[in-house]
Amino acid sequence: MRVRSGFGVKALVLLATVGLCFFAGLGWAASQTLALGKHVDNPVVRIVKEFSPAVVNIDVETVSQRSALPFPFRDDPFFRRFFGEEFDRFSRSVPMKGRGSGFVVSKDGQILTNNHVVAGANKITVTLSDGKTYEANVLGKDPTFDLAVIKITPASELKTLELGDSDSIQVGEWVVAIGNPYGLEHTVTVGVISAKNRSIHTQGLNFDGFLQTDAAINPGNSGGPLIDMDGKVIGINTAIIPYAQGLGFAIPVNMARQIMNDLVTYGKVKRGWLGIAIQPLTKDFAEAYGISAENGVIVGDVFADSAADRAGLQRGDVIVSLDGENVKDTSWFINQVRSKGPGASLELQVIRAGKSVNVTAKLDEIPDNESQAAGDGGTDFFDKVGLAVSKLTNELRGQYKIENRSGLVVTQVVRGSTAQAVGFREGDVILEINRKKVNDPADVAGVIRKDSKLAALLVERGGRTFFVTLKMD
Repeated sequence: MRVRSGFGVKALVLLATVGLCFFAGLGWAASQTLALGKHVDNPVVRIVKEFSPAVVNIDVETVSQRSALPFPFRDDPFFRRFFGEEFDRFSRSVPMKGRGSGFVVSKDGQILTNNHVVAGANKITVTLSDGKTYEANVLGKDPTFDLAVIKITPASELKTLELGDSDSIQVGEWVVAIGNPYGLEHTVTVGVISAKNRSIHTQGLNFDGFLQTDAAINPGNSGGPLIDMDGKVIGINTAIIPYAQGLGFAIPVNMARQIMNDLVTYGKVKRGWLGIAIQPLTKDFAEAYGISAENGVIVGDVFADSAADRAGLQRGDVIVSLDGENVKDTSWFINQVRSKGPGASLELQVIRAGKSVNVTAKLDEIPDNESQAAGDGGTDFFDKVGLAVSKLTNELRGQYKIENRSGLVVTQVVRGSTAQAVGFREGDVILEINRKKVNDPADVAGVIRKDSKLAALLVERGGRTFFVTLKMD
């Protein structure tokens, strides 16, 4: 019994040792397989390896005029008003540098990026993933949707990124952002689509329809691609909320696609033109007109021979629905119309004299010399200098604390624009243009000549008035 018992113990020890070695071997093999699979099957690794070469770094140089006068004189409109051109003698040119991202959309060197990355640039330098650098020129820019197409002349064909379908992307899907944050080239971040159709309305940015993502986006990521797990671009990284984490925003690529094609083909975006001036529907107006809708836009004017005129829209109509969607506000309505091309049809639900009327309007192309663009009542002048303005309403007076004044209130200043460069701010009130009073955006067309290059504006800010000269280039 003892012999057998002893033999049994030794056998068990031997079998246990062999078993441990066997399972240890299996564990090692499994770990190596998992380690190998981690690189082979990880879609992010595949995307970065395959498509990162199509992402570029963009360096820009601009020249800014800085005053040599001590504070508080350098920004005082009083001195500008009474000393005129002599004021410029105390200014000096200062070179400024900036960085952004972009991605290649054609093998011959067309690159899509944000307008604010290249706006006002005197020199644009593109650096590819292999370190080669090229000077770029701008094929076209669109400040409205903050997009631009630039072009380099490479020595050989370039790797490109394919545009996907941003409409089909779902909240919760994984996405990859590649860009140049803070100059850290080809930085890769990963996250999900956090939301769709986000609206951002702040100074310098007025946009509806953003994709929201928690993939880390920082200054320098602007213009870079947001890529889905199939390796296709579904957004162009554009904006962040600087005091938050995990809140980045990208322009949907479906919106960018047609804009990009127009910029390459025509150097500008061919937008549809409805031909009306609008203002927001207020509670007082809705009550006076017996309108139950909470949101809408009021037709303040209808331009002769326009799409709106042919469709039968009338002054005083309240548009409450566009293509089956309830109108949210004036900015939403403007962007919806601006996203349509010439020839597109709009289905509008209108409240007229207390009754609902359905109207179909076929859009014209926005005129070059007149830009009551997409029904916002603005003019080509404001588009060129980078301002969005509105007729003063009671709500706007309360919002910007404006009393007993008539004029146009500045609701947006486009980043990198002429208006921003001369110091315009949201809430400024434009009283006169070329010595003519303006109370409605439609007034401007009769104030500025078609061939004008300069305009003198009388502006009020904080109870003080001053003149500003704007170049329309």
